[in-house]
Amino acid sequence: MKFNVCPSWMALTVISASLLAVSTANAATFKPKSAGDILIRARVVDVVPEENITGSIPGSADLNNDVIPELDFSYFFTDHIAAELIAGTSKHDLKWTGNTDLGSVRLLPPTLTLQYHFMPKQRFSPYVGAGINYTHFYAEDTGSANSSIDYKDKFGYALQAGFDYAIAGNWSFNVDVKKIFLRTDVHTTVGSTHVTASGHINPWLLGVGVGYRF
Repeated sequence: MKFNVCPSWMALTVISASLLAVSTANAATFKPKSAGDILIRARVVDVVPEENITGSIPGSADLNNDVIPELDFSYFFTDHIAAELIAGTSKHDLKWTGNTDLGSVRLLPPTLTLQYHFMPKQRFSPYVGAGINYTHFYAEDTGSANSSIDYKDKFGYALQAGFDYAIAGNWSFNVDVKKIFLRTDVHTTVGSTHVTASGHINPWLLGVGVGYRF
């Protein structure tokens, strides 16, 4: 896998770590999670495709990483059980074996998970989740080697693990990892040849951020 570290990701990590240190030092009060809470988080996410795409010509595809802002919204049905919906979009360059440039594409992957929070009344509150994903491919651009390209939207499923750490009051620090299992079909024209390809993208979403509960 190909991991990126960008200045915004590093800055948010430093700020969040500082807030954690302050909250620990001051033993700040915090609001435990409970049924009926709405939790909004802002994260910086490294989108890391773990692709395996092959086609009607020899070779395989390579998609680059992207670091993006992301918002997510959670609702707690009980103290332990919540649903989370994420909103974010990423852009990836597509190259074929031999560094053949096939352009770029944007992914809009709304993902809904059902989570179980193990210790909702504690400052450190880990959780796991599983759910469904629908990825919409848009803003397809051709590269230097092709004259057209099209991606097929697909449903997939997702697994998730992470934790919230209460900072003070309704504020919390969050670390979250998702794995989205996703397939797509690609149709492109290289010269006078129509090329078809299919396979897995299966991105990791590695996120860090802050949350506020209402």
